Amino acid sequence: MIMSNTHKARLERRVAGSTNRWRLPKQPFSGDLLSLSQMCKALSIDFEEALRNPDRLCMSQIQKFFCENFKKKDIQSGEADVILECLGFKWELHQPQVFQSETLAKLYLKALAQGTTHPLRELEELLRAQSPKKTKEKSPAKRIIISLKINDPLVTKVAFATALKNLYMSEVEINLEDVLGVLASAHILQFRGLFQRCVDVMIARLMPSTIKKFYEAGCKYKEEQLTTGCEKWLEMNLVPLVGMQIHLHKIPQDLLHKVLKSPSFPENCCFLDRDIGQSLRPLFLCLRLHGITKGKDLEVLRHINFFPESWLDQVTANHYHALENGGDMVHLKDLNTQAVRFGLLFNQENTTYSKTIALYGFFFKIKGLKHDTTSYSFYMQRIKHTDLESPSAVYEHNPVSLRAARLVKYEIRAEALVDGKWQEFRTNQIKQKFGLTTSSCKSHTLKIQTVGIPIYVSFAFIFPAS
Repeated sequence: MIMSNTHKARLERRVAGSTNRWRLPKQPFSGDLLSLSQMCKALSIDFEEALRNPDRLCMSQIQKFFCENFKKKDIQSGEADVILECLGFKWELHQPQVFQSETLAKLYLKALAQGTTHPLRELEELLRAQSPKKTKEKSPAKRIIISLKINDPLVTKVAFATALKNLYMSEVEINLEDVLGVLASAHILQFRGLFQRCVDVMIARLMPSTIKKFYEAGCKYKEEQLTTGCEKWLEMNLVPLVGMQIHLHKIPQDLLHKVLKSPSFPENCCFLDRDIGQSLRPLFLCLRLHGITKGKDLEVLRHINFFPESWLDQVTANHYHALENGGDMVHLKDLNTQAVRFGLLFNQENTTYSKTIALYGFFFKIKGLKHDTTSYSFYMQRIKHTDLESPSAVYEHNPVSLRAARLVKYEIRAEALVDGKWQEFRTNQIKQKFGLTTSSCKSHTLKIQTVGIPIYVSFAFIFPAS
């Protein structure tokens, strides 16, 4: 009996192909070896790799084959050969377009394999039928039905239809109201080209009303370019735009309520010292509280009882020390992380724009000039308190320094968004004595060329010991 079974197994063979080619069943691949070899040659697939993994069919190579051979092909006008069941609809598609989506390509090949006992032969016939050289001889291919379930709430029928339309047309307009759904659809379809187009549109259309949703989408789909773009935009626009917009209501209501009601906290326990505020302490430690130089503003902070009293006492003590030493900020060393900063938002309508600032009795005017459509310059200039246009508005209840010279360490930076990418311009970190004469009162000038508007300009400086 044992010898009989062994003999039977040895004599088993599997017929494959129209010429009765056969393979012993215990070999790694028991299908049509010649057909597999022909397919590998057509797709430039390593034959040995195909033998080791015959069922995977080297998806990336098959997808690449279809994309390269049909990327210049006219939009299909014939009968659809693929039916996609999704979102309660039946979408009619064509094979070359299906293979632009990795998800649809996998579903198609899986359905092809399930519908025949010879999937490799079917694929070989498909490749032969779809070859551009054989278009005149092409016979109608049988329809393949595939199904795709989508659970992402961002995907709407309109957005999904737009994504499928992009399989046929590369310049389909993506509306802002649909871009989140199209991005989600492209992610599900594994349609990288469309996904990147959506990211580019989102970065270019960031605004207070979209920043939250776009950032959440970047996190959800792990798209670093989008999350970084949102962070950069918010960094530049939090103060000039978002702080004055109704979209602040998207801050969690319970946290906002407790912050606004913080004066009702016990006097011996500020918000950041309570359990709910402990997790926020590292965030608020990054704030440059020493940039708050007006006594009335520090009193407001004390009143709302948000910061620990010791923090505000240290800020006040440092201000007194600087005033007693002619403005020297001995407690500040690093310009990058500790500088006092002021800024300008240079818009399309501006040809000149300036702002007067005061610090420890010294007065400066920060200024921007537009020379032509793409050329700008920015600088800061020390001015006398007697030359102020509205003296009382600038230094009311503030000290006035009579020192003839003031050593300043400063840097001027400008940034503008051009084609979805930030252009950055800056001076070096400069140490300079600012006097009150024409030859000594003006800083180095930052000259830039850009088509981006608006331009965000920042002046960062400290008064080192002198």
